[in-house]
Amino acid sequence: MAEWTDVRRIALALPATDERESRGRAQWRVKDKLFVWDRPLRAREQDELGEAAPDGPILGVRVEDLGVKEALLASEPELFFTTSHFDGYPAVLVRLERAPRDVLEELIVEAWLCRAPHRLADEYLARTPREA
Repeated sequence: MAEWTDVRRIALALPATDERESRGRAQWRVKDKLFVWDRPLRAREQDELGEAAPDGPILGVRVEDLGVKEALLASEPELFFTTSHFDGYPAVLVRLERAPRDVLEELIVEAWLCRAPHRLADEYLARTPREA
């Protein structure tokens, strides 16, 4: 399944994307807007999730809106989850080691599209074939 090298490769292939480090963790931004990031659980979140807390790497992913967030959480709870820290915020947490690479790519591209400036996103979509 997916690894950080996959996240890096996919994210950096997108236009105007750069990788930064914050608090010793990688994050990827488009035109200074965060769209995916390494997001380990904090102690409070570990307590909140209890035995359901994952122990592997966790990817934070920005989504278009809260409706998309809820749909992802409902569709694949073994892959997507959240904590109270993200209540009201359009992002999901992903159990990276469980993410198929094609799903990971779709998540990262969609996160990029919702954070990229409209003109840049439109240019990308015009030259990149997408499935309907």
